[in-house]
Amino acid sequence: MLVKRELKAEIRKARLAARDAIPAELRLEHSLAMAEYAGDTLPVEPGLVVSGFFPIRSEADIRPLMARLRARGARLCLPVVMDKQTIVFRELVPGADLVDTGFGTCGPGPDAAVLDPDMLLVPLSAFDSSGNRIGYGAGHYDRAIARLREKGRHPRLIGIAFDCQEVAEVPFEAHDVRLEAVLTESGLKTFTD
Repeated sequence: MLVKRELKAEIRKARLAARDAIPAELRLEHSLAMAEYAGDTLPVEPGLVVSGFFPIRSEADIRPLMARLRARGARLCLPVVMDKQTIVFRELVPGADLVDTGFGTCGPGPDAAVLDPDMLLVPLSAFDSSGNRIGYGAGHYDRAIARLREKGRHPRLIGIAFDCQEVAEVPFEAHDVRLEAVLTESGLKTFTD
């Protein structure tokens, strides 16, 4: 178990360094390409609850994608760090005040509705061709997904990354949750069992 954690930490560090090395202008172009690829093709019905995120550090900026999904009828929410173990998803409505929500990002304040997402757009450090992912190490998404599943909810899990974050193999652990697809600047890569 410790060996897998150490290996994951090494992979995380290397892939985040590769992501950091992408010039800001190119990251923006890649982010816009993601919105073009998925903005009209991700299955979204009116009222579908989609959890996105605002970018931190060198993450893809999926705000253009989120705007396209909203225009197609999706209800948007953002993750909010409640404590070291828990994130919740608060509804993002136009014009609402944004507050510090942890991890250097902002989002809806405590008055916003807490929603259970039908689709999660998940940031990550690394992924492989089987849909395994490495997050940032805190396990927030794994626990949030487990809580949703305990409620009988099974949201679609779409990773968000750049092509340079793909690796040959991610060390898989029992608590890890596989992705259904990953969206990169090259398009939507779907995984089958």
